[in-house]
Amino acid sequence: MAFPKQSDVELPLLRTLLEDGGSAKPREIYPKVAAYFPGLSTEEQEERLEGSPTTRKWWNLVQWVRQHLVTEGEIDGKTRGVWKLTDAGRARLAAANTEVHGPKSKARRVAPSEVTLRDLSNRSRDEAKSRLLAELKQLTPTGFEHFCMELLQQLGYRSVQVTRRSKDGGIDGYGDFRQGAVSIKSAFQAKKWTDKTVGSEDVDKLRGAIQGDFDHGVFITTSRFSKPAVNVSYKKGAITIMLLDGEAVAELMLDRGIGVVRQPVYLYEIVSEFFDFDHDESV
Repeated sequence: MAFPKQSDVELPLLRTLLEDGGSAKPREIYPKVAAYFPGLSTEEQEERLEGSPTTRKWWNLVQWVRQHLVTEGEIDGKTRGVWKLTDAGRARLAAANTEVHGPKSKARRVAPSEVTLRDLSNRSRDEAKSRLLAELKQLTPTGFEHFCMELLQQLGYRSVQVTRRSKDGGIDGYGDFRQGAVSIKSAFQAKKWTDKTVGSEDVDKLRGAIQGDFDHGVFITTSRFSKPAVNVSYKKGAITIMLLDGEAVAELMLDRGIGVVRQPVYLYEIVSEFFDFDHDESV
């Protein structure tokens, strides 16, 4: 899902603190606030900031919301490692409950949600991701194969080639991936599907096609993989198949700047871990 706006996270954060007795440690808060947004997946909660791989994007967003509420006097920011609800925060929650449950004649007019630069940045990324997926799905099957060749080259593969359709042997291309002094022979399968889900039989078929000739396989699709397909991608003693669905491909393109131009609009983030000089695990 698209990351929620900062203003949309404020009440869930205050409610989480109230439900926890008025105060809580940050690590306990992040997943509980996320529960207010059912569409926010576990993977999205673990996503890291582009310029700071140690910082979770979701945690960072909640931290900025907390800072705004500290400024508003609704969270007490005096004690490091503990977020505490203030009387002003409790009053805001009480007022919000009145708006939702009280008589219409007494309900206050709700102001439009404030949009921050961070919200706009997240929205831009989400829109670019959707556009990339749409562009990929408009490619012909042959065009998608050549896109996969380019993608793998951008990811460090060498001597990547697309096989001729009449002699593909069940694969769409191959190349070498180097890790240090080790070169791994890898083959890839490209499936430009719109709605059909890639199943475990498709993954097993690729593994069978490359057995004995290659050390590794990559399955790339514009669609998605079923849970059984994910489960069989790794088998002990068998060739590992790396799975890249449409979402993963779009994320790679955004992160590596493949087919994407990132405009220099700077958004300054704070790395909270930098200030953990007391080695307090609660932060």
